[in-house]
Amino acid sequence: MKTARFLRRDPAEVKPWAETCGQIRCLIEEKDGASAEVHQVEIREAKLHYHERTDEVYYVVAGEGTMQLDGEEIELHPGVVVYVPRGVRHKAEGDLTVLIVCVPPGVLNDVHELE
Repeated sequence: MKTARFLRRDPAEVKPWAETCGQIRCLIEEKDGASAEVHQVEIREAKLHYHERTDEVYYVVAGEGTMQLDGEEIELHPGVVVYVPRGVRHKAEGDLTVLIVCVPPGVLNDVHELE
């Protein structure tokens, strides 16, 4: 799969759908051939889950809430960045808009729900 020289994608032009964390818009997808995926997610009440092969970096764009990480709870608000290594059980709660960077690509085939 060849990577484009660059890629520009407007979230307003990407149709969201419901998945484990909430309403997701894939801004950079595995099929784009990039070294990472980027998703914009509207989180309300996510399901507890983990990834076997994917690390994630969450950047909180808007809203407030909490995140459970292997049983520990942290607070989330705009500007907070959270690194979630593969294997860590996690879920976010609240009313949040986040950008999630997933490395390597393929996270949508690597979601293991626990609830």
